[in-house]
Amino acid sequence: MKKYSLETAVGIFVVIGLLCVAYMTVKLGKVSLFGDDYYSVYARFGSVSGLRVGNPVEIGGIEVGRVENLSIDQEKQVAIVQLKIKKGIKVYDDSNVSIKTAGLIGDKYIKIEPGGAGEVLKPGANITETSSPVDIEDMISKYVFGDASGKTSKQEDK
Repeated sequence: MKKYSLETAVGIFVVIGLLCVAYMTVKLGKVSLFGDDYYSVYARFGSVSGLRVGNPVEIGGIEVGRVENLSIDQEKQVAIVQLKIKKGIKVYDDSNVSIKTAGLIGDKYIKIEPGGAGEVLKPGANITETSSPVDIEDMISKYVFGDASGKTSKQEDK
């Protein structure tokens, strides 16, 4: 009799442990099981250098979504970024979207500068005002080595 009660207690403990592991997997993996609390909008950039799927999307320094997908438009030769924005967050069609760096050498993130004078974007809409990231390596090499002609920008101004 005592043997069965010990086995039952261990079985219940194992089931509770597995439920906890499943819950943490869903929460930490940002997996949604019962519905999607996000909607998608798209932005086109000339370059998405350093941007990765899963990077945050921020408005006013507050994370409001994530980069869901990166693809390329073969016809126009531009990068298309799919952004998943939390439902309830309004993004306007005159918003400016740019790729920024967190710190000097940090990860990239998408910054949305709200417009407010335009219409609210519907799910699946395109944001037209975009700014590609600044290439730090290119800026440093131009400053240190000058341009291809051997003159620095200060010499050309004279």
